[in-house]
Amino acid sequence: MVNEFSNAGGIERGRNVAEAPRIADLLAEASAQGVAALDAQLLLQQLSGRSRAQLLGFGEEPVTDGVAALFRAAAARRAAGEPLAYITGVREFWSLPLVVTPAVLVPRPETELLVELCLGRLDHSPRLVADLGTGSGAVALALAKERPEWMLLATDVSPAALEVAAINRERLGIANLALRAGQWCDALPADALDAIVSNPPYVAPGDPALQHLAHEPVSALVSPDDGYADLLRIAADARNHLKRGAPLLLEHGAGQGGRLRQELETLGYTQACTHRDLAGLDRVTSAIWS
Repeated sequence: MVNEFSNAGGIERGRNVAEAPRIADLLAEASAQGVAALDAQLLLQQLSGRSRAQLLGFGEEPVTDGVAALFRAAAARRAAGEPLAYITGVREFWSLPLVVTPAVLVPRPETELLVELCLGRLDHSPRLVADLGTGSGAVALALAKERPEWMLLATDVSPAALEVAAINRERLGIANLALRAGQWCDALPADALDAIVSNPPYVAPGDPALQHLAHEPVSALVSPDDGYADLLRIAADARNHLKRGAPLLLEHGAGQGGRLRQELETLGYTQACTHRDLAGLDRVTSAIWS
């Protein structure tokens, strides 16, 4: 699943090293294509099996033609805007190395706020918590790892996404996570959840930001009603699945917190509050079902 990168180091070992491409030359080629230095280093690090310190300290060292060819192909993909995680097949989230594919969104650091807030609202007692639209499983896996006493239910409407989440669950050895197919709350038991978290689509159709997200699944990004449709559907449906006093936590875009708080209060939630990420942007709104 993590592609051919892991086997690249052994190609054409018998080539005359005097003719082989050098580390410094390959990194310079990538830079000339517009690839960020750190991205290029990470690509060559994974392909060659060398550490970043070795790449930077021994730029005159040769690499095999096979590694060079794979690196050039990977650098071209990165220069074209493809996320680094899709090229390498791995992305770290909450210190967990996750397999990612173009079937799921690339997990982002700001989404860790969703994990942090959920952990802060519930103690270590046995709990039943749902992650809606789980994608790679990032949020659910982080919660399950931190709270082995909890049971996580992770839902997604995409079979391909659930397959990626299942791979990550097995690779990380997470036993307290169940995966279910369904749209948002459809696969959840009634009146049983101690918390629901979700990072649903919240980008408005036609938003200029989408041009920078062209390689990621549109269905996981875009939502009608200026990006609010899925947020509001989850908020409405979650009332039938949350216990009284249980929190709902929703990731959303900057600038969406105000309307979302109003809608939550109209639906019967209390204590609606919007939380900012490390960049100071509105990122997650929480509320209590009462």
